[in-house]
Amino acid sequence: MFRQIDAKTYASPQITLADVAEARALGVGLIINNRPEGESEDQTPGAEIEAAAREAGIAYVAIPVSHAGFSMPQLDAMAQALEQAGDAPVLAYCRSGTRSTLLWALTMARTGMHPAEIAEKAAGAGYDIAPIRAQVDMLAAQAR
Repeated sequence: MFRQIDAKTYASPQITLADVAEARALGVGLIINNRPEGESEDQTPGAEIEAAAREAGIAYVAIPVSHAGFSMPQLDAMAQALEQAGDAPVLAYCRSGTRSTLLWALTMARTGMHPAEIAEKAAGAGYDIAPIRAQVDMLAAQAR
């Protein structure tokens, strides 16, 4: 269920409380929730995931991303979360994993990672950054 994007980042569709144990077994040190609360009736509430994560010794942060798109404060929050995780693996989730992957892609572009490398890593995990490729290109160019 968890799709590995790069050496330390996984993306996933909505996780359950049982998935927190799987994340712990992988050595995940931070879970990032990219779903707004109440987005769908079948989603596990963030507070429940947070409690299970903390019980398992995993840090948790919510950076909700709606279908309206991405903002610079969300990119700042993602960059801060990834930095604070240090070398520990990170699991980001949303409804399908796409918004988490796209937020990762934009964040990596701001670090100057080459857009082709970003696209390749996302594709390797089964995600397409085409909807945000222009923004990835722009952010990567600004970082250089």
